[in-house]
Amino acid sequence: MREENQKNNGQKLKVVSLFSGCGGLDLGFERAGFSICWANEFDKTIWDTFMHNFPNVPLDKRSIVDIPSSEIPEAEGIIGGPPCQSWSEAGAMRGLNDARGKVFLEYIRIIKDKEPLFFLAENVSGMLLPRHREAFNKILRMFNALKYNISWKLLNAKDYNVPQDRQRIIIVGYHKKMGKSFEFPKPCSRLVTLKEAIGDLKNAKPAKMYNKTNGNSLDMPNHEYMNGGFSTIYMSRNRVRSWDEQSFTIQAGGRHAPIHPQAPKMKFIEQNKRIFVPGKEKLYRRLSVRECARIQTFPDNFIFKYTDVSDGYKMVGNAVPVGFAKILAEKIIADIKKHKCKSQKKESELYLEHATM
Repeated sequence: MREENQKNNGQKLKVVSLFSGCGGLDLGFERAGFSICWANEFDKTIWDTFMHNFPNVPLDKRSIVDIPSSEIPEAEGIIGGPPCQSWSEAGAMRGLNDARGKVFLEYIRIIKDKEPLFFLAENVSGMLLPRHREAFNKILRMFNALKYNISWKLLNAKDYNVPQDRQRIIIVGYHKKMGKSFEFPKPCSRLVTLKEAIGDLKNAKPAKMYNKTNGNSLDMPNHEYMNGGFSTIYMSRNRVRSWDEQSFTIQAGGRHAPIHPQAPKMKFIEQNKRIFVPGKEKLYRRLSVRECARIQTFPDNFIFKYTDVSDGYKMVGNAVPVGFAKILAEKIIADIKKHKCKSQKKESELYLEHATM
């Protein structure tokens, strides 16, 4: 997976990764040609997964609050998705009033101190809800007060080769010395279906008792799904997308994982109440961790390490889809290379002008 990313690593543009999670954003940037030179993740249930898949990236395990900017290496860019629970429509939606929301301010603190050529922040669409709009505008003002041209947009990952409805806010800042703003890539010409993404995956296993992992007994790593009943909230709406559609959003919890497309769509009974089609109940199972990872465009040799299957779903659901990140990163790296070429040309011209005087 990583061999092509490690060739000529010293010549690649360096990126610092904050709130790295399992590394979906990181892998996308690597595949676009960047080199992750340092990463930070505070959640200990994720450490083994990140270190297994990024063995050459130094991982700082402290809370970002406890990391002085001076201890973060210099890099062309800073990327990361500050915790989204405080902004999520499914959560308490406390925004900047929540401790997890305030770490967004730590992200801004590090950008201010390090002044990279660019930064990228990803977060949930809940930031745009009326109750959070003032806080979101405050964040934008704080970014604008730095030396950056700011671009932001609500994007759906399904428009960028990801087989999933997944709306996320992307904020990109270009240092003003680049003389331009980030322009968001145009949507891809076609949508990727669930059939294309997971149609070849067979024989998923149910998790062991208490939803513990099957571990090395799986034919394919992480191809196991959570057991247990479905809540009335879950059964309030259809949870099945067909093979020719895109998945519902992959969330950070196995209990609310979408149903595998082998099952027929759930039968409507009344408002906020649906049931599994009678006689077809055996077809209704949650997507496996690996299937969710495929839908998040992780490669099969990206291995998720966990004991509790719920931790596997959490890592996958909190990640930025790799393919989505790669498309954004490709635009950024092209812009930076153009900027560096212009800067080098200007320096050469100034040198020649001085030399002939």
